[in-house]
Amino acid sequence: MQASMHACPCCGKPRRIAHLLELYERNYRLIQRLVPEPDAPCHRAVSHSLSDCPLHLEIVERDRYTLTLRLTYEFTDESGIRRQPDLWVRLYRDAGVAEALACNHRPPWLAERDGDPAAHAFLSAQWRRNLLLNKWLEYLLDHGHGFIASARPRAMEPA
Repeated sequence: MQASMHACPCCGKPRRIAHLLELYERNYRLIQRLVPEPDAPCHRAVSHSLSDCPLHLEIVERDRYTLTLRLTYEFTDESGIRRQPDLWVRLYRDAGVAEALACNHRPPWLAERDGDPAAHAFLSAQWRRNLLLNKWLEYLLDHGHGFIASARPRAMEPA
């Protein structure tokens, strides 16, 4: 199902929260293909592709029902390390959805109706971030990226 099928034809933004949730579900399935063993005991890993830059994965937080990870390319120049895109993603395992996060806290959902400007701004920002995640995940998989446990370094336990 194409994202544009549920979007406004003039601006491409979702019309309903249900459309955003469908995008979250697609992103979750793509991340499952990219990171098939998210519970392996690793903290960081790098995926190499013959046709793309190395992709860096960092497991930021593990909980029973969620997993927060960071996906990025790292570029080094005279000013240091740049990470672009630098996406933090939370997987909700019980719901089977993945949400691209701008920060650790998303704004509260205050809308009671579709006409709430704050709700519209929140939905639009979430749509843009998660559509970026969706397109990038498809690109990464097309270029052969993937993380399997045998290729990941083990996390060092604190002494």
